[in-house]
Amino acid sequence: MLDNYLPILIFIIVAVLVGAGAMLLGVVLGPRRPYAEKDSPYECGFAAFESARMKFDVRYYLVAILFILFDLEIAFLFPWAIVLGDLGVYGLWEMVIFLAILVVGFVYEWKRGALEWE
Repeated sequence: MLDNYLPILIFIIVAVLVGAGAMLLGVVLGPRRPYAEKDSPYECGFAAFESARMKFDVRYYLVAILFILFDLEIAFLFPWAIVLGDLGVYGLWEMVIFLAILVVGFVYEWKRGALEWE
């Protein structure tokens, strides 16, 4: 049984070696020309004017939750659509319930004002 996993193990070892080799080549052969601008932290193209410890508005978190909500929805819809014929009516109703729960989350986000930008 373990010999079925041997090609996967070889693939992982080769992938790690190729990745580590490429990084090592970059470190060894890459040019080293440090200067102040290059070594300064980069955030958004201009110098920071506030502390990095400032509080964020809750809308950023609501938008992140909204993104995760619909990202998961799409991730579950593709495999479900492929096997829908095998699942039958039961699978259809399970997905309707799942989508209804996601719609409740979307309505909550909408009511909280996460989709409105000032």
